[in-house]
Amino acid sequence: MRKTTRKVAIIGTGLVGSSAAYSIINQGICEELLMIDINKERAIGEALDLSHCIDFVNSRTKVRAASYSDLEDVDVAIITAGPPPKPGQTRLDTLGIGAKIMEDIVPQIMASGFDGIFLIASNPVDIITYHVWKLSGLPRHRVIGTGTSLDSSRLKTFLSEILDVDPRSISGYMMGEHGDSQFAAWSHTYVGGKPLLEILEERKEELGEIDLDEIVDKVRKVGFEILKRKGTTYYGIGNALAYITRSIFNDDHKIIALSCVLDGEYGEKDICTGVPAVITREGIKEIVELRLTEEEQAKFKQSNAVLREYMESIGYKQKVLVTV
Repeated sequence: MRKTTRKVAIIGTGLVGSSAAYSIINQGICEELLMIDINKERAIGEALDLSHCIDFVNSRTKVRAASYSDLEDVDVAIITAGPPPKPGQTRLDTLGIGAKIMEDIVPQIMASGFDGIFLIASNPVDIITYHVWKLSGLPRHRVIGTGTSLDSSRLKTFLSEILDVDPRSISGYMMGEHGDSQFAAWSHTYVGGKPLLEILEERKEELGEIDLDEIVDKVRKVGFEILKRKGTTYYGIGNALAYITRSIFNDDHKIIALSCVLDGEYGEKDICTGVPAVITREGIKEIVELRLTEEEQAKFKQSNAVLREYMESIGYKQKVLVTV
C-alpha cells in the first residue's frame, strides 16, 4: 500500500501562526506539522503545547519544532511572520519590515529543496505574496496569499446579521487589496442563489434603507476594531489558513478570494491582488474573472494602483497593465 504523509510547516509561531496550527490539528488536516520561528524557544514551546491536544482530537498530528533545512518534503509552507500594524498604521505601513523578513527566510526555505506551495498571511499580504513569488522563483500558481478571504467572510457575516440567514448560504467577495482600498463585488453577491441587490429591493419595507458603502467600510475597519481591543487578530485568519490548506490537500476545487499573481486577468498584469480563484492540490488552478460593473472595475483598478505605489518602495517599479 502506497503511503503519503501530508506535511505542513508554519513559519512564524506568534498568535496567527499558533492559531492556524491549532485549527489544523483540530481539523486533522495533516499528519505532520512543523513549527519554525526566529525565537526557537517559542517554536519549541508552541510545538509542545500543541502536541498535548492530540489525545482530544479525532486524528493524530505529529507536531515538532523545526528548522528551514527540514522543509524539503513539506507540501504547504504557511508564512505568518511579520509585525502587526502599530496604532495609526495601516497594513501597508508594515511593508518595509515584512519585505526584509521575507528576504531572510524565503532563500533559506528554497535552499532546503522546498518544492511545495507557499501560503502567505503576512501583511501587507498582497505585496508580500508577490515578493515571495519573486524571491522563490516558483510558478505563480504555487505562491498564494490569504488575500480577501477573511474580508469576504466578514462581509458574509455582516450580511447574515441583516438578513437573518446562515453566512454560509451567502456567496460574495471582497476584492482588491486586503486593506483600505478593497471593495465588494455587489453585482456578484447572492443569497441562496438570489442576487442580494434584488433581495434588498424586494424587502426594502422590512429592512429599511441598507447602506452598502457603510457595510464595506465596516468590513475594512473591523480588523482594526479588533486590534484596538485585543492587540491583534488571529482566530479568523488562523481558521482561514486552515480552510485553505485543507482545500489544497483535499483537491477541493473550492473558489476562495485569494491573493493571486495576475497575468492579464481583469486587464491587470504583474501584480498580486485579491480575486476569487479555484484552489486545488497543485495550487491555483484558475482565476475566476467576474464580469464586474464599470464602477466595480474602476474600484479594482484604483485598489491595484494603491498596491503598485507601495510595491515601488521595495524595488518593483514595473507598471504593466493590459487593456480589455
